[in-house]
Amino acid sequence: MLEINRFMKKIKKLTNPDKRPYSGKFKPFNPQKYKGNVNNIIYRSSWEKRFMGYCDKNKDVLEWGSEEIIIYYRSIDNRPHRYYPDFYMKVRQSDGTFKKFVVEIKPKAQTRKPKKPLRESRTYKNALLTYEKNRRKWSTAFAWCNKRDMKFVILTEDHLKTF
Repeated sequence: MLEINRFMKKIKKLTNPDKRPYSGKFKPFNPQKYKGNVNNIIYRSSWEKRFMGYCDKNKDVLEWGSEEIIIYYRSIDNRPHRYYPDFYMKVRQSDGTFKKFVVEIKPKAQTRKPKKPLRESRTYKNALLTYEKNRRKWSTAFAWCNKRDMKFVILTEDHLKTF
């Protein structure tokens, strides 16, 4: 019995007991590549941290920023809101040209319309609301990027596993 208790204590130390999301400050190895305040680079998930490391270490990423761009959009309530995409990056292409990207990192579940259950629960309604807000942000961001010869990209955990 004592062995089981010790084992359970070890497991509790490994898990996130207060259920707060994984977040913190990122310290780049190449601060000259970052466009913005180098001392205030905040990640809000482990996927964002992984992508920051990729941008910082990849030689083809010439510059990058985290939540440095503001895009105005109208949400479900038809009022103006501000959207801060997760990342901006300028990349050297294989043919020597440069391309600018605006990148949003989201869980795959938030990028798809939730399936309607037999009974409409609060969870379903919240998921549907989140999906609709994201869809409006992303359609506005897509148009904003097209006007500026940039590309808007949404990355999920499936894409980031390869980084």
